Amino acid sequence: MKYTEITFTITPDSETARDLVSALSGDCGVDSLEERDDHLIGYVATDCFDPVGLQSVLDDFPMPDVKVTFSAQQLEDHNWNEVWEAHGFDPIDVDGRCIIYDAKRGLEGHDPSASSNPSVSPDAASRDEAPLYVGIEAVQAFGSGTHETTQMIVSSLLDMPLKGKRVLDCGCGTGILGIVAAKLGAREVVGYDIDDWSVRNAQHNGEINGVEMEIFEGDKQVLSHVSGLFDLILANINRNVLLADMDSFVEVLAHDGSLILSGFYEMDIPLLEEAATRQGLVVSRVSARGDWRCLLLQRPSAQGLSAASGHSSFRCRY
Repeated sequence: MKYTEITFTITPDSETARDLVSALSGDCGVDSLEERDDHLIGYVATDCFDPVGLQSVLDDFPMPDVKVTFSAQQLEDHNWNEVWEAHGFDPIDVDGRCIIYDAKRGLEGHDPSASSNPSVSPDAASRDEAPLYVGIEAVQAFGSGTHETTQMIVSSLLDMPLKGKRVLDCGCGTGILGIVAAKLGAREVVGYDIDDWSVRNAQHNGEINGVEMEIFEGDKQVLSHVSGLFDLILANINRNVLLADMDSFVEVLAHDGSLILSGFYEMDIPLLEEAATRQGLVVSRVSARGDWRCLLLQRPSAQGLSAASGHSSFRCRY
């Protein structure tokens, strides 16, 4: 897939103006914004880039004394994780309960406790004594575990009873989230991604970790080829895709099931909560790491739908 890099210049620059540019450009399909000293850089799939639409949005910028300009250049389709592949990454400790490490480099000083093979984690029953170990080779795919969004979802998974559950990973990247779910006892893990290299990478990482996952190439349309409902759905994608695909997620989510979303900011939460509520979901928890946020949503049981009416939902935030 080819991407276009967009450089935003804001005059005069301010945090408020940057937040607005992030939100408005996100509505135009731009994501993965990076903050620089005097500008912002965003990326968008070239096939989805509408420069006229983006210019129209910026011409109506809600801060009349602020001018926002942008320039765009198409990037070559290359290996986005070339640095990771060449140099690897240091082991990542998630809450002291899960160690994610570069499978090519090994654990380098981290003791996998009772496991003689570091690529095979202790089973879910022994998590109180030893952390879960997950080896990842990030080949052109997102999800080495370094990003806050990945870590928040992993942390959520560690808190959930997954034994015997059926799990769907939307936009699976390296497959890291599905692998964690499988190692925590999920009976079946299904994933999909729009990039063929991510599909191959996720399958490879599953083999490295000794877990089985069924991975499809495509977007939400692949769900029409998957039968049955899921107890847990994971989606670490940008806000616009989450909003567009919310109804598809709910169609395959079992009653009493959970939906974990990440890949967005604090300012995006009201839109996502509104969309979730329209689909009959209840916000259970909001998590934060750095500037990123994570939502845990619940679909009430069929019996609980009527009982829940008239009662306010409980939500904790941390």
